[in-house]
Amino acid sequence: MSAEPAAESGVIIPETPTPSAAILPPEVTARWQARFRAPRVSLPEWARDAPHRCLYSSDVSGVIEQYAWDRTTDAHRQATDRANGTLIGTLSPDGETIWWFADTDGDEFGVWMVQPFAGGDDRVAVPEVGPAYPAGLEIGTRVVAVGRSTDDGSELWLAPAGGTPRVVYRHEDPASVDALTHDEDLLVISHSEHGDPRYPALRVLQASDEAVVAEKWDGEGRGLHALEFVPLPGDRRLLVGHERRGREELLVWDVGTDTETEIVLDLPGDVTAGWYPDGSALLVGHDHAARSELYRYDLATGALQQLDTPHGVVRGATARPDGTVELAWSNAERPPVIRRADGPVVLAAPGEEPPAAYPVEDRWVPGPGGDVHALVVRPAGPAPYATAFLVHGGPEAADDDSYRARRAAYVDAGYAVVHVNYRGSTGYGSVWRDALTGRPGLTELEDVAAVYDALVAEGFVDPSRALLSGGSWGGFLTLLGLGTQPERWAAGIAEVPVADYLAAYEDEMEGLRAYDRALFGGSPEEVRDVYVRSSPITYVDAVRAPVLVVAGANDPRCPIRQIDNYLGELQRLGKPHEVYRFDAGHGSLVIEETIRQVEVALSFALRNVRP
Repeated sequence: MSAEPAAESGVIIPETPTPSAAILPPEVTARWQARFRAPRVSLPEWARDAPHRCLYSSDVSGVIEQYAWDRTTDAHRQATDRANGTLIGTLSPDGETIWWFADTDGDEFGVWMVQPFAGGDDRVAVPEVGPAYPAGLEIGTRVVAVGRSTDDGSELWLAPAGGTPRVVYRHEDPASVDALTHDEDLLVISHSEHGDPRYPALRVLQASDEAVVAEKWDGEGRGLHALEFVPLPGDRRLLVGHERRGREELLVWDVGTDTETEIVLDLPGDVTAGWYPDGSALLVGHDHAARSELYRYDLATGALQQLDTPHGVVRGATARPDGTVELAWSNAERPPVIRRADGPVVLAAPGEEPPAAYPVEDRWVPGPGGDVHALVVRPAGPAPYATAFLVHGGPEAADDDSYRARRAAYVDAGYAVVHVNYRGSTGYGSVWRDALTGRPGLTELEDVAAVYDALVAEGFVDPSRALLSGGSWGGFLTLLGLGTQPERWAAGIAEVPVADYLAAYEDEMEGLRAYDRALFGGSPEEVRDVYVRSSPITYVDAVRAPVLVVAGANDPRCPIRQIDNYLGELQRLGKPHEVYRFDAGHGSLVIEETIRQVEVALSFALRNVRP
């Protein structure tokens, strides 16, 4: 791995940057690093027909890997062991087999592997399905459905036990395997044959011969998301997410009779759900204004009962066969915990709990597209503060009231932190999420600017000491903001960013190209000026502030060539910049590598924007 920052020659930067540990008191450095090093575990997935057999991910070894857990004996076993970690895994319904996705050093391109739950040799799950980006997986006892995506488009395969795998769907636009009935007779796929993968349509296929059983599409600008079939033999009810009234809601589609029932809930935000195993109720997750709640919805009576979860964010939840609900929870102050809704801890990582962090405060700021929701964190001492605007990626994501070790590290170092849930963020309705269409980047930065101006006027932000930082789409916004709002920012830290959109489009995975075509209104050949208008490299000559760029050598989402194009322009123009390269993909699953990246970012921040 490239562990040291690589400085470009001919620019105004120190040849040997001072590490943050030399600037911060030792106890501060130890505290923020302890939050990253404290082992974590994910919400365990359990096998449908063997619920005592579970699979979870953990970084207890220092790298995120997959772990098998037999609840009957309380035996835990590390199932995968790879230098750059293993993020994706699942179980067969009978709990006999672990499936995990093997890519190369974080490039997300690879094959599904299997191994026995009790341990043993790994083998390629379906050799006939060649390497690709994953596009869904549904595992039955008689058949397996595998989705794959390449530069040629999407292929969806069915592999019957003891039979020859075959392609059941192929198209140049994105598609995925979504759900399989309990009896494995019907397969639901999502597709974007209409040309916009942001708003998929659903198709139900007969597994025996690929005959189309049913179709459902809500039209332009309205997506449908197949969540799961009820886990009962002979039952054809499919839980579906829709957005017919401008936010994520639910319906139950009986694909056998092609009838549907909308689930209308008196909740202000977006909802998603899963089945209780007996099919009598739904476990509903409700996200609104950076927090989440859980409910049990009784299908027979329509009764909605809120479960007793603490104030904060639920990252995942599952209803067990005995009716108990298990969930992953945290808030901005308290680290994640895997617990039952009624209180007891279900699974804990060994070792000490990470240090507590800092509470967030809400701000609602008038913006050009409506009120913008922001979260702020105060450091010690009086305002105005040196402030780090940490903008989220996605763009279809959101910052929330959950535990964030990176946020807390900036506060430990003396910075206030501001998160902006700009237009494009999820959790604030479909109109808000889709408002950046045709003008990505510039739209979001208008909202960031509105929050910046309001907090400067409030006396919270010191306008001479504000830095902009983010990863992925947040890195794109950082570079674009440095060029289009140079008067606001004293420094920028862009991690795995889009930097040159025309080159990024050429090199990124095909699924992202399709997403970009929908977001920008066409390909670069069709609407080149829209890409140029939203590309950070267009504004590189206006950049005033020093910038740090963090880049992954194997990144398929924000490829390295387009980042090098931007760095080359900074070099040519004599703009102060630093570069850190690491040998992985769109981020790292290795904890010490993540700490090195945060160390590089804090060092850069402390040298350029002193708190």
